[in-house]
Amino acid sequence: MQIIFFLIIVSLFAASGFLAAYFWAVRNGQFDDTQAPAWRMLFEEPPLTQKPSDEPHSATNNPSTT
Repeated sequence: MQIIFFLIIVSLFAASGFLAAYFWAVRNGQFDDTQAPAWRMLFEEPPLTQKPSDEPHSATNNPSTT
């Protein structure tokens, strides 16, 4: 019978911990926007373009590797 009381107390502590974590997440805005992540994956982002100055230098054009 003592183990039942112990398990009830432990489960109440666990439940209160989960409840506190839920309220913390709500207060910090974790559930503010639930629709945008689902829609974001459906739209393609425009391809990135490189400027000529952003191109990496090859080993033959780099004098410091000789």
